[in-house]
Amino acid sequence: MTNTTDYKSEQDEVSILKTRNIPAARTAGINPFRVMTVLERAQALAREGHSIIHLEVGEPDFETPEPIVAAAQQALSAGHTRYTPAAGLPALRRRLSRFYQERYAVNIDPQRIFITPGASGALVLLSQLLINPGDAVLIPDPAYPCNRNYVHLAGGEVQLLPVTAETNYQPTPALLDRAIQANSVGLWLASPGNPTGTVLDKPALQGLSDWAFNHGQHLVVDEIYHGLDYQGGLPTALAVNDDNFVINSFSKYFGMTGWRLGWLVVPDSLKELADILAQNLFIAASTPAQHAALRAFDADVIDLLETRRAELQRRRDFLLPALRQLGFIIPVETQGAFYIYAGIDGLADDSELFCQSLLEQQGVAITPGTDFGEYRARHSVRFAFTTHRGQLEEAVRRMAIFLGR
Repeated sequence: MTNTTDYKSEQDEVSILKTRNIPAARTAGINPFRVMTVLERAQALAREGHSIIHLEVGEPDFETPEPIVAAAQQALSAGHTRYTPAAGLPALRRRLSRFYQERYAVNIDPQRIFITPGASGALVLLSQLLINPGDAVLIPDPAYPCNRNYVHLAGGEVQLLPVTAETNYQPTPALLDRAIQANSVGLWLASPGNPTGTVLDKPALQGLSDWAFNHGQHLVVDEIYHGLDYQGGLPTALAVNDDNFVINSFSKYFGMTGWRLGWLVVPDSLKELADILAQNLFIAASTPAQHAALRAFDADVIDLLETRRAELQRRRDFLLPALRQLGFIIPVETQGAFYIYAGIDGLADDSELFCQSLLEQQGVAITPGTDFGEYRARHSVRFAFTTHRGQLEEAVRRMAIFLGR
């Protein structure tokens, strides 16, 4: 006969086990990174023998420049495998300071520059540095999706700013005046932007920086696609106000995606606290990757990177008119990065279904607009011109079949 006390004890234990692994409430608002879902399905189809053309992921088909790889090998051979300071290798921080002087004519104290595990590491650090539970951050819609999730994980609220082609898919002070709320604490921007490929010139950047300053908001500008612009150079947000926050990365222009190395520039007043947070959040970025990155600024590497930038521009110049001819609506030409943001009005009314069908039927992988926000998201898609011309031509041919053109 079962003892009633023993039975109750067993039931209590089962109840405890059921409640022990409850996820934190803050995870409920985290959206999936849909481009990775598209990539996983595309890779699965490829393993089944299907021919897939990847226009979804923001990773060009260039290998990391050989001099950078060689520098990493030399660092490993020399035993450079121990922790660096949390803020990064001092020599790399100094080299980045020099880079800002050479490229942008701005003087940045190396102590304000923090080397992070990718730009993602910089965003994690920033969100913990700047956001209290209940604070709100103004973010354009569409924009890079993970930014919203970093704000949510810090206990903050995202206030989306619907932006259109009329304002170059960037916010304006007038839009911000209408959107700001009592709990708003900051404005997060990107130039060049993802998914739109639009940029902020210096007058626009100055106007937004002034607006943030006058309204007591911090300003964060994601500049990870700097160097990959097609207009002759971009201003950094540090040139219009020394107290702005800037995020950058070795992934895009420097071709070091898998090395997971980025950087963050903070105002002088926050460098000590940022250092403490870096110590706790990630200890330090990869030591071999940091040594390799020192080689990225040398003239022979920059020459190679500029050749690649020109190749990306040629790809844009082919794909953009070809997409328009197929019926995609592209009111603003890509000015930087390697994306084309296109409307599908007249072609379909659901971007997720459109992308899924295109992948399954024709093996062309692109990203639905729902990855980047809410405003007209189901009427938009993103193309990444990260593969060579032959593949782009084949993608256009397949899409023409898919669309019955």
